[in-house]
Amino acid sequence: MNETNAVIKRGEKWLLWQDGAGTPFYNMAADEMLLKKSAACGIPILRFYSWDRASVSIGYVQKFSAAPSNAYTVVRRFTGGGVVFHEADLTYTVAVPASHAINRMDRLESYNFIHAFIMNAFSKYGMKAESAEKSPEKIDRSTMQCFTTPTRYDILSSGRKIAGSAQRRTRDGLLHQGSIIPGEVSKDGLIAEIRAAFRNDAGIEFEIFEASADFMAEIRNLADSKYASFEWNHLR
Repeated sequence: MNETNAVIKRGEKWLLWQDGAGTPFYNMAADEMLLKKSAACGIPILRFYSWDRASVSIGYVQKFSAAPSNAYTVVRRFTGGGVVFHEADLTYTVAVPASHAINRMDRLESYNFIHAFIMNAFSKYGMKAESAEKSPEKIDRSTMQCFTTPTRYDILSSGRKIAGSAQRRTRDGLLHQGSIIPGEVSKDGLIAEIRAAFRNDAGIEFEIFEASADFMAEIRNLADSKYASFEWNHLR
């Protein structure tokens, strides 16, 4: 357990949602609703999920034109960050209530905390993964592409970015959305190792999150009214 992980009490309970493949609009709505659910129950929630089509997500502050729409469905995220292509990647979300210690970390500390588990998971496959030490001096965040512009605490292997993330903080807490390029590692195997890293490194115990029919209905409503709308996606 590293020094940063010491903020977590061993045996702490988190919820785990092993979700399936969803539309781009469902996926973003599910993450936003997950933050509200985490705030309501006072427990962090880890979600793994995939995409039902070739998609591109863009950061909250980005221009819609930054994403190539040809052959891709484009959706604007609730979080920041750059353009992310969702085809072969593994995507995950960590939703943390406002009262939790992770939410009291500063931005870079919270990135480092979560990314440490991803790096440890890769190490089980003999891959040397490390944090990017600094960000480029000049970044056009309105058009940047996530995996071609490593920023501080992104995860690199042999100088190539293999994992990045974006965050949003609200009165409910912290929403962390991450994308991982697994390479030759199977997605199921990597998910298992990430879960094991949370458990072994920080003593986190997972309970399965069961999404109720009402919760799923709220997600679908938000997906249709917000994330699938022209107004949201063409915000800039």
